[in-house]
Amino acid sequence: MTEKEMLKISIEEFSRLQDYMIASEKDSNAYKLMKTRYHDLKAILTSAGINLVDIDRVKE
Repeated sequence: MTEKEMLKISIEEFSRLQDYMIASEKDSNAYKLMKTRYHDLKAILTSAGINLVDIDRVKE
């Protein structure tokens, strides 16, 4: 898998995860688990040079 494909998959997962987070209660266990993955993906995308300003809807 190329780096470009990996970035595409990560961006898609980041977007999908944010949709789930927005639809969930912030005090739920599911939200807390999603928040961990959110931070992981955010770090991966940031280190790859992806500007998250336009795609980060949760902003935590």
